[in-house]
Amino acid sequence: MDRFRDIHAVVTGGSSGIGLATVRRLAARGARVSIIALDDPNLAALRADPPPRATFHLEAADVSRREEAKAAVTRCVTALGPCDLLVTAAGIARPGYFPEMPDDVFARHMEINYLGTLWCIRTVVPAMLARRKGTIVAVSSTAGLLPVFGYSAYGPSQYAVRGLTDVIRVELRPRGIHVACVYPSDVDTPQLAGEEPFKPEETRRIAGTVKPIPPEQVADAILRGVSRRRPIIYPDPKTRWLARLSGTAPGFTRFYMNQATRRARRHRPPPPA
Repeated sequence: MDRFRDIHAVVTGGSSGIGLATVRRLAARGARVSIIALDDPNLAALRADPPPRATFHLEAADVSRREEAKAAVTRCVTALGPCDLLVTAAGIARPGYFPEMPDDVFARHMEINYLGTLWCIRTVVPAMLARRKGTIVAVSSTAGLLPVFGYSAYGPSQYAVRGLTDVIRVELRPRGIHVACVYPSDVDTPQLAGEEPFKPEETRRIAGTVKPIPPEQVADAILRGVSRRRPIIYPDPKTRWLARLSGTAPGFTRFYMNQATRRARRHRPPPPA
């Protein structure tokens, strides 16, 4: 029997990118799916053209706002039953040079990427504990594993997601709850395209060495990781290799990133006269 059939999955950021790909994969496997996303054209498009033959529920909410996030998750549970699987895929990424980015950019990354993940997890955990079962999957990033030039606002927020899952995994595993964290590299999504105008030249050069993977590849990795109860999910082999290298040879990892930055800086346009 398919382990996803008739479960209730709640997916934040489920109207585009990795979240939408995960929604479609879950719906195709027979899950009841709740989608929480901003009230924007992406959500309107999903409302007009839902996954075929799917049982789904839509909630418009900004997960960075605690009460709004908690109320949205609660309404999802009221509509489709207890949450068996939570996937937190809502997030933003705004690259730039550290000294030049406004303070509010740093705050907004923590509010959406970290706190938006935290508030939703905090809402589903009590019922999961009462039932002694459930799965939580948080989407982080390769930038939550390695220091990537130009992501001084984004990277720390994803390190925070990584730290949260590492800690609560230890606490919740004995009580029947599986906690996983996903570390995708660049993914071919509207968010990645939206980063382009803000990328420093060094970031653009470094990223150019990595071919973006399709969001469906990440979604497949998530479902595979949940099925196998993996605590860490790497959607592509290069990220797995870099993660292992950073753990076993941190000095080499720093050298690797410094060299990549040095090579990229050679192509940085000179400052205006």
